[in-house]
Amino acid sequence: MAALSFDALLRALKQGEPDLVYYLHGEEDVLKDEAVRALVDRAVPPAVRDFNLDQRSAAELDAESLHALLNTPPMLAERRAVVLRGVEQLRPKSKARDALLAYLKNPSAATLLLLVQTDAEAPEADLAALATTVATQRLAPERAVRWVAHAAGRRALVVEPAAAELLVSAIGADLGALRQEIEKLAALVQGRAAGPDDVAALVGVRHGETLQDFVDACLARQPARAARLVEIVLEQPGMSGVRMVSALGTALVGVALARAELDRGIPRARLADALFRHLLAARPFGLRSYKIEAGQWAEWGERWSAGEARRALRLALATDRALKSTGVSDEAGHVRQLALALGVATREAA
Repeated sequence: MAALSFDALLRALKQGEPDLVYYLHGEEDVLKDEAVRALVDRAVPPAVRDFNLDQRSAAELDAESLHALLNTPPMLAERRAVVLRGVEQLRPKSKARDALLAYLKNPSAATLLLLVQTDAEAPEADLAALATTVATQRLAPERAVRWVAHAAGRRALVVEPAAAELLVSAIGADLGALRQEIEKLAALVQGRAAGPDDVAALVGVRHGETLQDFVDACLARQPARAARLVEIVLEQPGMSGVRMVSALGTALVGVALARAELDRGIPRARLADALFRHLLAARPFGLRSYKIEAGQWAEWGERWSAGEARRALRLALATDRALKSTGVSDEAGHVRQLALALGVATREAA
């Protein structure tokens, strides 16, 4: 059966009728909900939806009730929709799972069946083989910024681009958490657009004082600025010393990769493109736009030697271990010490 991304699903729904069975899986639950909404909107008109939309948990159904649910005809409509959540909870070889598989081999043309996997594990092969699969992966930060504007628009809220960028920088690309903050913003700024100051008041993060600003200061060798930002960033919601060091460590890996490419002889003009291709291949989570990251890593890579990058990574690893050890009472002190150490240009012999 066909395998689609979330974007490919939306494009397909604009071009034609939906398939009979979809299997939604992946890490991003919010996108699963949006896929369900888009599919139901395409298949069942709002006027008849009360009688023709069933949403059930797979764990609550036995073989008989599942068979009845799937084979009920639509009422006063051409088609009905069934949303079955938690399909991974149907045990292999159980009667309920066998009933579902039997239906999937000959689905009703009058029913749109949406199978939703509620964990982030790989799709189950027997279900995927009999349905159109839709992978809902976490969005890259630049996509998350656009998603904020889209999600806010559904609530008649305008979020200025700078405000959306600050929100994603502060919260990350977790759409569930972003959705909660959008709800709060809608209540805070009724009747006007939300700007960066509104986001700062809501989440306690101001422009120039984000986790990314801390990472930038460390890699730009601005130890005083980096040290000043440590406690400011640590006080932000959901922040920890481990998270700060992890973000810094990821950037240091990027610096080391950039330096390695330069040492292999790649022209400086092609460095950012090469790093961008590495990012596309690995697709690491939690970064900004891959083009922005690639450009930044390329710039930093020219400032750091390979030996300095190795030393910095060792320091970051040691700090991470120290923060994860029991009895740590001074997170800020450990992170500040790391930031100051990275500001010392200690060049190792080649």
